[in-house]
Amino acid sequence: MNLNNDSFALFLLCSHLGLPDEPDVKPLSTREWNELERKLSSTTTLISELPGASAGKMRLALQTDDDESDRLARLLDRGEVMGEELRRLGELGIWIATRFDEDYPPRLSQRLKGAAPLMLYGAGEVGLLQHNGLAVVGSRNIDQRGFALTEQIGNACAESKLQVYSGGARGVDKTAMGAALASGGSAAGLLADSLEKALRAADARTAIEEGQLVLATPYSPHASFNVGMAMARNKLIYALADFALVIASDAEKGGTWAGAEEAMKAGWVPVFVVDGPESPAGNRLLIKRGAIPFPSWFDDAPSSLADWFAEHVPAMQPGSVQGSLF
Repeated sequence: MNLNNDSFALFLLCSHLGLPDEPDVKPLSTREWNELERKLSSTTTLISELPGASAGKMRLALQTDDDESDRLARLLDRGEVMGEELRRLGELGIWIATRFDEDYPPRLSQRLKGAAPLMLYGAGEVGLLQHNGLAVVGSRNIDQRGFALTEQIGNACAESKLQVYSGGARGVDKTAMGAALASGGSAAGLLADSLEKALRAADARTAIEEGQLVLATPYSPHASFNVGMAMARNKLIYALADFALVIASDAEKGGTWAGAEEAMKAGWVPVFVVDGPESPAGNRLLIKRGAIPFPSWFDDAPSSLADWFAEHVPAMQPGSVQGSLF
C-alpha cells in the first residue's frame, strides 16, 4: 500500500496504529489537525515536508511551543514502524484513504466540513463509497414486520440501482445489506468496530471479492466497539447517501434516534421514516419533527424505489425543510 507524501504525513501525525493503548505521545485529533493545516496555510512549509524536520525547525515554522513541536517531531519519527503497519494492512486487503487522496469520498468533505474523518480504513472497492445510495438505519432488535420491510427495501435497492449504506451491525443494518447483496446489488458498511474481525467472515470476503461490498471505518482496523464510536460513525452513513430511511427508532434515546436527529438538523440528506399504526413511538415523533413519512410496506415495483424517494423529497432543500424545525 502506497500513500502519497501528504497522506503519509497525515497518517504519521493522526493514526493510532503502532501505539500502545496509553501512548507517551498522543496522535493529533481532528480539531488539532485542522488547526495545524490552518497554520501551514499561512507559511511556506508544506505538509509533505514535515516528516524528517527537527522539533526546532517546526517550532520556528509553525510558531508552536517546545512541547507541541516535540510532540509533532515524535509522531513524525514513526516512518519505519508505520511503514510496517501499512504493509501488514495491505496483506490483509485493507487500504487507507486520507483527505488528500482522490479516492476519499467527496461527500464527506462537502457535507461534514471540518468534522469529516481524517482517514478511512477499508476493504473492497473504494469507489463504491461514491455510489448513489440509501442509508438504511434502525434498531438492532427488530420485530418480524420490521425485518420483512427491511428485506424488501434491501431487495428494492438492488433492483433500483441504489446502494445500501448502513452500519454493519446486527438487525436492520445486516438485514438490509444482506438483502441487497443477495439480489445482485451493492452495499457499504461503515463500521464502528474491528475491520480486521469483519474481514474474517466468509460472506463478507466473498462479497468483497465479487465487487459488491465495501467495508470502511474511521477508526483503527483492530478497534473494539464502543457506543461513542458508533454514535460518531452514524454521521458517515447519512453523509454518503442520497436519501436515508429509518426503519425503527426509540423516542429520544439510542443511536438511531440521535443519528436521525443530527442528520435532520444538519440537512445532509432527506430523512424518511417508516410510518404506520404499528410504528415505534420514535418514528412518529421524528415525523412530527420534520422527517418524511415512508409507507410501512412498499407496494410499487421494486425498481421504482429510487424514483419514489426523489419524487417525495419536498421542493425546498432538505436543510430548509427539516433543519428549520429544531
